[in-house]
Amino acid sequence: MQKEIEIAVAPEFIHDIDYLIEVGSTRLKVAKERIKGHHIRKRSIDARSRQVLYRLRIVYFIDERDTPNILSTTIKKVDNAPPVIIIGAGPAGLFAAYRSLERGFKPIVIERGKSVQDRRRDLARINREGLINPESNYCFGEGGAGTYSDGKLYTRSNKRGDVQKVLQIFVQHGATEDILVDARPHIGTNKLPHIIEDMRNSILENGGEFRFDTRVDDIIESFGQIRGVRTASGGIITANHVIVATGHSARDIFTLFQQKGWLIEAKPFALGVRIEHPQAIIDQAQYHTAVRHENLPPAYYSLVEQVNGRGVFSFCMCPGGIIAPCATASEEVVVNGWSPSKRNNPQANSGTVIQINIDDVPAAAADPLALLAFQKDIERKAYQAGGGNLIAPAQRMVDFVESRVSNDLPENSYKPGTRSTDLNEILPTFVHQALRGALPLFGKKMKGYYTNEAILVGVESRTSSPIRIPRDKFSLQHPEVAGLYPCGEGAGYAGGIVSAAIDGMNCIDAIHM
Repeated sequence: MQKEIEIAVAPEFIHDIDYLIEVGSTRLKVAKERIKGHHIRKRSIDARSRQVLYRLRIVYFIDERDTPNILSTTIKKVDNAPPVIIIGAGPAGLFAAYRSLERGFKPIVIERGKSVQDRRRDLARINREGLINPESNYCFGEGGAGTYSDGKLYTRSNKRGDVQKVLQIFVQHGATEDILVDARPHIGTNKLPHIIEDMRNSILENGGEFRFDTRVDDIIESFGQIRGVRTASGGIITANHVIVATGHSARDIFTLFQQKGWLIEAKPFALGVRIEHPQAIIDQAQYHTAVRHENLPPAYYSLVEQVNGRGVFSFCMCPGGIIAPCATASEEVVVNGWSPSKRNNPQANSGTVIQINIDDVPAAAADPLALLAFQKDIERKAYQAGGGNLIAPAQRMVDFVESRVSNDLPENSYKPGTRSTDLNEILPTFVHQALRGALPLFGKKMKGYYTNEAILVGVESRTSSPIRIPRDKFSLQHPEVAGLYPCGEGAGYAGGIVSAAIDGMNCIDAIHM
């Protein structure tokens, strides 16, 4: 017999199995000896009161042994199966390839960047020398932008598909089972590359193909039907189905669509800065204590405020994290954040952004690339303000709000380096005014947040794609080209690793119908 209940436990008891069994025995009114095992279904932290608690949903096994929850999946050998070309090896592309094995298609994954391990050298060069390889960087390469930017798996995309299956596939390939239970699951940048590599090997072993260092320069269509792709080297790969899962930074793909006369649309995106605090400030504010308990993870926050009719919100918060340079071309500065699995770095950072709407850029009403051009312009201004070599413009928080250039900057995690400047001169007026209004209000919501110990680093501009590639609601195909499937974050249909993975699987399911 199995009984599921919810319990709350103090951090000091979270790893005490005897205590969890005793609580279950008391709540269920059964002898401890009858409880043969337990399984935590969900785990979250409740820090709303002074006493921080773990809230657990636990299944207790009474008079029967614990039975593990094993993912049932049927993978087929696809060496000679009908091909599907997948452009991009980010989460949308990888999970589309994996789903192809289940649906009986041969995935041919074409990735402009390098394999996940080979990317490391280029990332080290970015951090050390401030030099960008436009084909291999934090955004381009196996695993996409998510691989080296944290591995957060939290999503609200339950209605889009099977979130649990995505998490279980990650576990099958090396992720810890914690991601199946935690309310905000996270793998970590240090562990995700090995998981991605293991997924690739599963796909290869069953007949799929990967072609790295191969950029797609043309998508071939005849009489409204996809025929294949042409690569930068001039090679042609044929297939009747092409999934475009190129991510939010493959700007050449958006230009290609426009040149071919295929429908694309401007889409709102978010713009702002990355804000970094000492992690201890965040821990003290969220856990209401001077020293965080050893069984509690570095604290997380989520903040939102309305200023002048605009929403200002934290995004992609990285406890114990690092601010990373995520530009994909020379003479631009873009920042993002990531955390290792232990989240044990001394700083915490988060994107803090506002939404850029179509009517904020008048040209966007007629030109689908206008918001993209707007995004590029801000990134170039950030580069110029930093002075080159990916040095990022930065300002202390209170100085920013009071329009004062900082005399010095706090030690921070951004490896290429920061330069004190006035961020108000880089960000559009309506953006910096909203940020300046929101930050003191955030400080009223979270003690210690509004401080000159915090640094603002610019610019956070790649939160999502400024372009949407339209597709039919049911077939998921582009409305003008049969067999062409816009997919994932770059096409405007996802907002993170899990939602992109789900969208990749959904595109394969649409082909299978």
